[in-house]
Order: sequence, then structure tokens, then C-alpha cells
Amino acid sequence: MTTPTPLLSITDLSVSFETGGGQVDAVKGVSLELLPGETLAIVGESGSGKSTMAASINRLLPANGSIRTGSILFEGKDLAQATEKEMIGIRGAGIGLVPQDPMSNLDPLERVGSQIMETLEVHGRAKGKKAKALAIELLAMVGIHEPEKRFGQFPHEFSGGMRQRVLIAMGLACRPKLLIADEPTSALDVTVQRTILDQLEKLTEEMGTSVFLITHDLGLAAERAHKVVVMYRGEIVESGDAKAILDNPQHSYTKQLLSAAPSLNSRSLITFDRPVLAADGTIPRIDPLVEVSDLTKTFRIRSGGLKRATDFTAVDSATFTIPRGKTVAVVGESGSGKSTTARMLLALEKPTSGSIRFEGTDTAGLKGRELFEFRSMVQPVFQNPYASLDPLYDVGYTIAEPLRVHKRGTPAEIDARVIELLEQVALPPEMAKRRPHELSGGQRQRVAIARALALNPKLVVLDEAVSALDVIVQAQILELLARLQQELGLAYLFISHDLAVVRMISHEVHVMQRGRIVESGAAEDVFHNPAEQYTQQLLAAIPGTRLSA
Repeated sequence: MTTPTPLLSITDLSVSFETGGGQVDAVKGVSLELLPGETLAIVGESGSGKSTMAASINRLLPANGSIRTGSILFEGKDLAQATEKEMIGIRGAGIGLVPQDPMSNLDPLERVGSQIMETLEVHGRAKGKKAKALAIELLAMVGIHEPEKRFGQFPHEFSGGMRQRVLIAMGLACRPKLLIADEPTSALDVTVQRTILDQLEKLTEEMGTSVFLITHDLGLAAERAHKVVVMYRGEIVESGDAKAILDNPQHSYTKQLLSAAPSLNSRSLITFDRPVLAADGTIPRIDPLVEVSDLTKTFRIRSGGLKRATDFTAVDSATFTIPRGKTVAVVGESGSGKSTTARMLLALEKPTSGSIRFEGTDTAGLKGRELFEFRSMVQPVFQNPYASLDPLYDVGYTIAEPLRVHKRGTPAEIDARVIELLEQVALPPEMAKRRPHELSGGQRQRVAIARALALNPKLVVLDEAVSALDVIVQAQILELLARLQQELGLAYLFISHDLAVVRMISHEVHVMQRGRIVESGAAEDVFHNPAEQYTQQLLAAIPGTRLSA
């Protein structure tokens, strides 16, 4: 049996960037092959070179990047030597692209249908009415309901999952022979992720398209790809059959990736204290730090004309407590109401009805000085470490800001507290002088945590605080949070769509679906004996679950 000719063959590829600090080698002598109809997953953390390699294939490197050595053969043509005119003909028609972030890759001012039509017209696939009909057909093909209606809508009217489907439609519009999918579902909920990857798998199989899948999730890679290539600091450290690498990794870095990846079998990072019994042998009642009772939030949504509006209930009669020094997780898909719940707890949104009592006081009635003091005791850490730090200020200034606003100490005392906080989150004192752009994602999130701890809060609200991080960095941040809870007696409200992460960090779990809490209980009970079908679906959608079953 003859071996098929590779669709893509990369040989000895090296890519460098010219920076103010000199030349940075991002990809170093990489070689790999991708066969027709095959899915190849490139796995590694941020900075490993995987996205740079993909940009080299499409010749879309930034202006300061260049291919130093090697060849990139696509259907026998060396793309490393191709002219820009030749690449324009290959991009889209021969090589499709599904980028990571749909909000920055879709024009917010252009209707979705027009953007798909433009892809078809630029590559000479169709024009006018035929292009519109094809665009509607593509929207239906990627699973978007009412495609004729959705054709005329703008990206902000689509959910994250639907926007990602639009990018898949654009990537497959010209029926390319190779599709580069760069972290195509990393920002999506596990159930939406599974649905989209199933759809992508089905479509590429039907078209005979090869897929170059870039991901930091080894479980997802092993589940979705025929072959896996593991990259570390610009080099390939391991490659081979996907299942074989998952079952028997050879390189220490691959083993580290696997051990860091959260799963339902991961070691819990928290302690479960036995209750101290009273003299009569009963468990004494300890008042919770937070009591949420029948919490409801309804938004007025305009539909059509200015005078037409409908009510949308984002949170519907939610009830739960947060004990002192414990972690309570709220999990669910996008739109389930978990972030709206967090915003109400932070007093950033007012409840429509119900109550939130913090240390016995209803937060709805807090104003002026009382509200100011409340916010010092309840601090947030948000999802995106790149957006939550002001790029104009150094780390020290950022961490010190809450202390200055709340007038906690002299300038010298504040400087000393900043150094103390940096040490608490395992960052060196010299980090205080750096700007956010000089930090990695994990370092930025540590700074965000240090800022949240500045005022010695009793509760930290973590809204998807680790979902944007690579698995190794994510594991480090989770261990940091667990240690800080032990040392400082912190309570956490942990908002997440990732049940495997929640399993590692939470004492109690509340599962939300369409605004309602549908299942609650101790973390072990919810994850090992889920009562609700929705919880079971969330658990089944965790990447790698099918392989370990």
C-alpha cells in the first residue's frame, strides 16, 4: 500500500521576530507532515510557537516576523517562497482560517451575512444573489437557526458560540483543502465547544478538508486529532498518534501538560474541615458570610422599534449561602446567569427582587460610606488578565490603587504593603516597576489577585478567573488561590463554565441553567453523582472524557 502524498509538508522551519531587545527565535527547526483528510493537533502553552507556525503557513506573520530557514510545501508549492499575489489566491480558497477571538475577527459595523459574502466574492466563488444564497446556506450548515433572519444581523446580536460558528462558515466558505483552526473554541463553554467541534469534524469530513488544529488542551487534541505534535519553546518535543501520546507520554513537558490539565479525577486543592462539635454533641450553627435569597434580575430588552420591549430574566429566584473561608462555585453555560449573579453580589447590579445579605446586612440598602466600606470587603478578579490591568501604570501603582482610594496608610506603608502582596502571590519585589505588557498572562493574573487582596477582603469574587490561561499556568493560579484561602481565611465565589476546574477548587457547587439553580451540593456529590441531566451533559462535554471512558 502506497503512502499518500502529504498535503502539507514543513521542513526545518525557523521563524524569528526583531524586537527592541534583539532577535527572538519563535520557531526553531520544526518539521511535520499533514496528510489529506487528516486532523493534526499542535499543542503547547502560550509562547511555544504553535500560532507563529500557523501564521507562517498562511504567510500572515507580523511586520517584524520573518521565516529564516526551511520550506512549507502545500500541494507541492513552497509557500515560504511564494509572492504576496500568489498567497492571496491561496488564502481562503486553498487554506481556510478559523481564528480564536470572534469579536476581534468580525467587523462590528458589518452585518454577518455581508462578511460571509465578502469572503465568497474576494475569492471568486460567487457574487450578488448567488453569494447571498451561499452565505445563508453556510450559516445553516454550521448550525445557526433561522439563517435568513440571522444573515442581516450584526455580530453583537450573536452569542459567543454563534459568532464562532460564523468564523467556521467563513473559513470553510471556499471549501479549502486545509483549514487552520487556531484555538477555535478556547473561550467557549464545554457544551458549546463540543457542539462546534462536532460540527467542524462533520463538515471537514464531508469536504475532505485537512485540519491544522492549534490548542493548549491536550485532552481535546487527543480526542479530536489523528496525530498530535507537542511544542515547547519553539521546538517539537514529541509527536505521534494522539491516543498513544495521551496514554504513554514520553517527554517530561508532555507529562507536565497532562498532569496540569484539570479533569474529574484531578486532586482536590482544598481541605474539607470536620465540624467542631458543641458540648452536647451537636454541630453549632455558624452564620454564613453571604446569604443569597430568591435573587432575581430582570432586564428590559428592546425588540424592534423604540417603543417595543420585552423582559428577560437573567437570574431567577437563586438561593445559596457562602460560608466563611470556603469556596462556593456557580457553574453553567454562557447565558446561564452566573456572571449576573456575581455582579449583583459585587453591588455592580441591583437585584429586581430577592436579597443579598453580607454579614447579616442587606446590601441593597447600602449607600455612601457603607457601600464604600462594603466594596473593600468584597473584591473581584475578572477573566481577562490583559484587559483588567491599566497599561499606562506599573504593577506597583496598580496594586496600591485600592490602598490609596481607601486611604489605608502613609506612602511608605503603602509601598511596603505592595511588596508584601507581591510576595503573597509569589512575584518578586522588582515586578512592581514593570508595566502589564512586560508580564505573561499568568503573572498578570497574579497581579490582579494581589490587587484584590490589598484591602484584606473577606470575599473574593472570581469570574472565570483562570479560563483564559494555559493549563500549566492555570494549575499554578489554582494552587495559589487554595494556599491564600488557607493562610488568609478567604471565602471565594468561583464563577466558571469549566467543571473540571471547579472540582479541584470548590467546597460547594451550584449548577445554573437559564437563570435558575438546577442542582446544588458538595463538590464530590455533584461531580460523581449528578442528579440532573443538564449537569450530566456538562460533565460529559469535558474534553478527553470520551477517551477516558
